[in-house]
Amino acid sequence: MVDLVLRSRRAIVAGGERPAAVSVAAGRIVAVDDYAADLAAAEEVDLGDVALLPGLVDTHVHVNEPGRTEWEGFATATRAAAAGGVTAIVDMPLNSLPPTVDAAALAVKQDAARGQIHVDVGFWGGAIPGNAGALPALHAAGVYGFKAFLADSGVPEFPPLSPGQLGDALRAVDAQFVVHAEDPDHLHAAASSPAYADFLASRPPDAEHAAVATAIAAARATGGRVHILHLSAASALPLIAEAKAEGLRVTAETCPHYLTLDAAEIPSGATEFKCCPPIRDAANADRLWAALADGLITCVVSDHSPCTPELKRRDTGDFAAAWGGIASVQLGLPVIWTAARPRGHTLSDVVSWMARRPADLVGLHRKGRIAVGADADLVAFDPEADFTVDPVRLHHRNPVTPYAGKVLTGVVRTTWLRGRTVTGDAPRGVFLTREV
Repeated sequence: MVDLVLRSRRAIVAGGERPAAVSVAAGRIVAVDDYAADLAAAEEVDLGDVALLPGLVDTHVHVNEPGRTEWEGFATATRAAAAGGVTAIVDMPLNSLPPTVDAAALAVKQDAARGQIHVDVGFWGGAIPGNAGALPALHAAGVYGFKAFLADSGVPEFPPLSPGQLGDALRAVDAQFVVHAEDPDHLHAAASSPAYADFLASRPPDAEHAAVATAIAAARATGGRVHILHLSAASALPLIAEAKAEGLRVTAETCPHYLTLDAAEIPSGATEFKCCPPIRDAANADRLWAALADGLITCVVSDHSPCTPELKRRDTGDFAAAWGGIASVQLGLPVIWTAARPRGHTLSDVVSWMARRPADLVGLHRKGRIAVGADADLVAFDPEADFTVDPVRLHHRNPVTPYAGKVLTGVVRTTWLRGRTVTGDAPRGVFLTREV
């Protein structure tokens, strides 16, 4: 028996956008038919011209629970994700206490999350100095791979790897490694200042360029898989292109804030814009868009990294003292759609960048697509509706955002997780483990 049929004149299915009717049974998509097909189901919803998208997959989310739940927690992060059309996240291993650097710590995090998650949740493990021997067991426990820093992470319990230690970690386990690529030798101490330009000068493009080169060298030496996280500096793009041409297993992502925000327009003291690596200028963003369009950058993910308002130092506006991180898991889809459409990109492009390719990165082959056999994780998205970002309406724990007051195009009307509407009441998310 079919439980649900969703019809839309703008369904994003294999092959692009077309009118379609999507049938769901037992949480899976069982048929994709013509929009006007005569179908029987327990429930039917006709979205008309509201688009039907697959649920987005965000492989870069800092939930921070347990240990720093006042920054963000599983209940609030996953509710915000669902409100933004994201139906699966992969949680980063740091900022929680303990960090997810061994199998015991993964169990602690899963215990903290159990019963709270509104979308499906997977986990990255962490690679830090001295834990290479723990990585195989942590991988076997189901993490999707390992996060590593090449510069200070901002928290003492998650120190960076040296280039040699990164190579050792890649040799320890055949897994996806995701790398925060900034080189400490090219970073400078930021002066206490409310001027964004002073902070930006402390983290120049050369820091990313050098660290990307280090990560690529490690992939070359070991044959390992390396994914460059949150690429900000377009100057590193030729290195990634050369690595891919060489046949190395190297990929890269970027984030909505690097594609849509301009360093020249950040107000004095507006520390909600601080992140590492930093937001750069509009010309740099144009180059990131071009790399995204030609497939050199694989995907767009949030790097949702919230903290308390106090840690953002909004009282003083001191960029040097403020925590670096953008909270945006609820807003990524409309932020990207608002900017992508004037550039000639389609909803199919956005779905590729934010759903299918992130899912493919971590091997979630039943996520991020509307296809027979896929999980019925679906989103009703009105691509013509505008709204003004009101922090009060955000679901993450601390509604601090650089997008406050911005007019965005595209409204998430409904999110379905395995064929059932996400309401924010009873959490029905499950833990995702690596498919083997």
